[in-house]
Amino acid sequence: MKVELVTQLKRQATAIIAELQRSKEPVLITEHGKPAAYLVDVEEYQAIQRRLDLLDALAQGERAIADERVVNQEKAKERLQRWLK
Repeated sequence: MKVELVTQLKRQATAIIAELQRSKEPVLITEHGKPAAYLVDVEEYQAIQRRLDLLDALAQGERAIADERVVNQEKAKERLQRWLK
């Protein structure tokens, strides 16, 4: 992973972003020697967001199972048939 100082980002933002778009490699931005932010390509950010949405949906399903808010296949089919009418 590429690492850049925040001052370098201020001075060379266009070049850093162009390199990011070419390489697709995230850039760690540091400030005073400590990690401050990550700079990622738009497509990679969107892919990360889709993964997080999927993980959230899975977590909701697991909570529903734990809370016993589930129905069997026959009951689900019955509900869907009423909903589709």
